[in-house]
Amino acid sequence: MKPDFIPAALLLLIATTSSALAASGTVLRTDKLYSQPSATASVAGTAAKGASVTVLAKQGGWLRVTAGKTTGWMRLLSVRVGAGGLSSSGLGDVVGAATTRSDPSRVVAVAGLRGLNEEDLKKATFNADELARLDKWTVTAAQSKSFASQAGLVAVQVPILVEPKPAQTPQSSWENN
Repeated sequence: MKPDFIPAALLLLIATTSSALAASGTVLRTDKLYSQPSATASVAGTAAKGASVTVLAKQGGWLRVTAGKTTGWMRLLSVRVGAGGLSSSGLGDVVGAATTRSDPSRVVAVAGLRGLNEEDLKKATFNADELARLDKWTVTAAQSKSFASQAGLVAVQVPILVEPKPAQTPQSSWENN
C-alpha cells in the first residue's frame, strides 16, 4: 500500500461515519437557531416550517441541527426527526401518547421525547436565576382575562369531580387469595 492511501482512506471512513451518525429531520414550526442550547443565547439563524435539517446532537430539550448553511440549536419539539415530514403522524403520535386513556404509562414516553431522561433528572439542581426569569412571565388575573377575550375565549363552569372512594380492605385473610 502507498503511504498516501492510508490517510485518505481514514479520512473517507471518518466522513462516512459522521454522516451516518447524523439524522435527518423536518422543522415542524418556524423557529430560531441558537448558538447554544438556551433561549437566552444569541440567534444564529432561523429555520422555516417544513425545512429539512440534519440533526447532529441532542442535549436536554435541544437539538443541534444544520439547516441550509447554518448550524445551531433548536428546541426539540420544533423538529420531527426521521422520514415523513410534516404530513406524517410524528407530532400526532406525541399528542396521542399524552392523551391516551387506555395506557396512561405512555405519558412517560412523552417526557422522554421532550428531552427529559432519568440521568437529566438526577443531575437537576435548584437554580434561583431561572426561577427569577420565570417569575417575570407572571400576569395578573385582569391581564389573563384581557388576553383570553382578545382570543375569543370564554369562561366555562366545570363541575367539581366526585371524591374517589377508598379501596375496600378485605375482611378476612381468605379474601386476599
